[in-house]
Amino acid sequence: MSDEPEEQLNDDVEETGGTGAASPEGVPGTGQAGTFSVSGMYREWFLDYASYVILERAVPALYDGLKPVQRRILHSMKVLDDGRYNKVANIIGHTMQYHPHGDASIGDALVQLGQKDLLIDMQGNWGNTLTGDSAAAPRYIEARLSKFANDVVFNPKTTEWQASYDGRNKEPVFLPVKFPLLLAQGGEGIAVGLSCKVLPHNFNELIDASIAVLKGKNPKLLPDFPTAGLADADNYDEGRRGGRIRCRARIRKEDNKTLVITEIPFGTTTASLIESIIKANDKGKIKVRHIEDNTAANAEIAIHLAAGVSPDNTIDALFAFTDCELSIAPNAVVIESDKPRFVGVNELLKASTENTLRLLELELQIKQRELQEQWHFASLERIFIEKKVYRKIEEAETWEQVISYIDKGLKPYVKELRRAVTEEDITRLTEIRIKRISKYDSFKADEHIKGLEEQLADVQAKLNALVDYAIDYFKELKRKYGAGRERKTELRAFDTIVATAVAVANRKLYLDRAEGFMGWSLRGMEQVDECSEIDDIIVFRDNGTMLVTKVADKKFIGKGVLHIAVWKKNDERTIYHLVYQDGSQGPSYMKRFAVTGITRDKEYDLTNGTKGSKVLYFTANPDGASETVRILLRPRPNLRKTQFDVDFGTLAVKGRGSKGNLLTRHMVQKVTQKERGGSTLGAIPIWFDPTVRRLNEAGHGRYLGRFSGEDKILAILSTGHYQLFPFVLGTHFPDEALTIVKWNPETPITAVYWEGEKQQYNVKRFLPEAARDPVLFITDHPDSKLVLHTLVPETGLHIAFDKRSNDRPDEDIALAEFIAVKGVKAIGNRLTPYKVKDLQLTGDVFTEMTPELEEQQQMLITEEEIGHLAPPEEEGLERSPMEEFRRSHKVEKPEKEDRSPDDPIIGNKPGKQMDLEWD
Repeated sequence: MSDEPEEQLNDDVEETGGTGAASPEGVPGTGQAGTFSVSGMYREWFLDYASYVILERAVPALYDGLKPVQRRILHSMKVLDDGRYNKVANIIGHTMQYHPHGDASIGDALVQLGQKDLLIDMQGNWGNTLTGDSAAAPRYIEARLSKFANDVVFNPKTTEWQASYDGRNKEPVFLPVKFPLLLAQGGEGIAVGLSCKVLPHNFNELIDASIAVLKGKNPKLLPDFPTAGLADADNYDEGRRGGRIRCRARIRKEDNKTLVITEIPFGTTTASLIESIIKANDKGKIKVRHIEDNTAANAEIAIHLAAGVSPDNTIDALFAFTDCELSIAPNAVVIESDKPRFVGVNELLKASTENTLRLLELELQIKQRELQEQWHFASLERIFIEKKVYRKIEEAETWEQVISYIDKGLKPYVKELRRAVTEEDITRLTEIRIKRISKYDSFKADEHIKGLEEQLADVQAKLNALVDYAIDYFKELKRKYGAGRERKTELRAFDTIVATAVAVANRKLYLDRAEGFMGWSLRGMEQVDECSEIDDIIVFRDNGTMLVTKVADKKFIGKGVLHIAVWKKNDERTIYHLVYQDGSQGPSYMKRFAVTGITRDKEYDLTNGTKGSKVLYFTANPDGASETVRILLRPRPNLRKTQFDVDFGTLAVKGRGSKGNLLTRHMVQKVTQKERGGSTLGAIPIWFDPTVRRLNEAGHGRYLGRFSGEDKILAILSTGHYQLFPFVLGTHFPDEALTIVKWNPETPITAVYWEGEKQQYNVKRFLPEAARDPVLFITDHPDSKLVLHTLVPETGLHIAFDKRSNDRPDEDIALAEFIAVKGVKAIGNRLTPYKVKDLQLTGDVFTEMTPELEEQQQMLITEEEIGHLAPPEEEGLERSPMEEFRRSHKVEKPEKEDRSPDDPIIGNKPGKQMDLEWD
């Protein structure tokens, strides 16, 4: 504050023209001096500002689904509407009569409203929502209201009006929208302490849902995005706060080196999507060689992969590390009675439908009153002319007498009217011209009145059946404007992608054994593995301890490292073999175990816990392979045999905390590997989940069978190709895949297809041959297409002939007898020379595999093939479906006498070799 006296300050104010009456006292910036409370001003002014932003700018209204700027733009366009296009600059300037903000905000809102392609008919470059390109300058583009907007949004007779911000014009309080506009367009805005995000929904589905509401049903609404793509709406929760919807791009595998993105998630553009892919590539999470953006009318991003990169794994990585998958949090909030209200989309739909019903009723009531007035005056006119009431006014000398004479002349006939005659009615009668009276046609007048009565009856019938009338209204909207507005976004359930499982191994893992450090920055040290930056690392030490920790550029893990590798959670197929000595002078034990679950950075002791214990032998076996080791004992008196062999494959796979089997009580000098055996885990039961079109071993979907070795999966595509896939759980099956089964090289495929060149149906049977790429088994003519196929030899074919061209009865043929098995390149035999109306298989397309069928085919997994995976250590932990499958098909073995784990495997008598027993 200034040190000048207060009187001097007041004098300065007067000299500058400040007046105490014009501005509040003590408010800075108003030219008034005095004391004031900053906290009080902040509280009041901020509340006013927040209320204004929420109510007047950011949040749409419940009744018409529009923000104030959108409502004023549409009203201004209606005022300017003459059927022709108007410059957007002109529309913006005209809207400024109603909207007290700058042209930039109006222009942006107008472009966004136009890009929704519902209310505005656009001409010129209005930008591209796919690429994110902005619209041309307002002086270069034009717009007018769409036919849909004129039909649905405007009706001055049902509109409530208010004065504009400067009082010079009138603007609508709400527009009488007879459609769930907010749900169709979506809406988004950020206010003070409040945000709004209503997702767009499908036009036709909204109409069907409104009809369902009118019928008393509760429809389920799910979003439909203009950018198409895929969406998982399991947690949508009607668009309320706390709900989530996952959006994915549609990615097509063009070949083994190219992926093509044809649809993008809502809220992204091709530019932002490519930028996120480049960032993931720079961080080493994916490996991309080149990206091409070929987007025009439709999105098309070609991703060229680096050499040796799996396209299936890259698709998962794109979902995990880029904007190819986004999680959107809806937050449906609207303004109702000058207050924000959080609602669900079903509640929004019901409110909109009820509002539409109210507006339709109001329109009918207004029309009814108008028709009644027309009928009243037409009837009054007929009485006035036919009864020659107009002649009585010839004697009148004043206007009052004219009114009085006409009123007296009409009184005998007033009972025929539906309401009383007013002075205004009489005044209108006096305005009828003599020419009209002289040419009055009673027949036409009667027909006109009759037509009005029919219209009144029709309006009254609609009012009596208002709900049916509203349903017909919505059906007419769908008929007129629903074409070309089919659903774009495909709804499906997404599987959860584990980032560590799909991250590219972009780092080399080094180990400094002498100092006990590991990490990717220790270049020059021993390279032990390749990893990504989000992997977990498992470490085994020579003192019998184990540790799982997060990888880092450099981290201390302790000295005496025996084994270090990338660890995968729930890995049941990596089996560890361990031989350890219990204490410095104790016996030696051996054990097999898997590490499926841990607490990160916690040390686990794999020995019996005795001080001085040490590891004598350790191996990690990713495929669960067995091995035979040679045990060399330390020589001592009376020890005749100092070495013997032990097969790990005869031991059960236990938990990491188990003590193990006693190997020997004698001191072990050395343990060496003698022979490595095959996998003891056997084949893997695999299921196919048609919802996510993936393989799994968790028991979801249809059982495909056991897979091991070179087994393949056969997929028959709608394009007339077949393709063989490996049984890798990360494999993506294309949407064109009609049939997915385990490949049996001896099972022929029977196909019925339309041959494009000869314009006829052909039948062929062939054995699929092993190939890496898709194999075309129909002709390559553009018009050729696959009609039917089957993998069951006994399946027949029912042929229904076209009765308009021939009178042949329907025919059934046995496909196996119709044609023999030929090569995949064979064209096949012509099915029939007659015109066909319909073809149907009389049997199954394929035989679903079941464990019982595998048993009949002598394909069951034996206990020796599966191995001996013990149940999880953690109490209460559910077994996986794979484990349940193994246990349910356990092969019974002859009972053996149980023996203690403390009994030595080589026996008590020196030099005697004993057979290994089960623990």
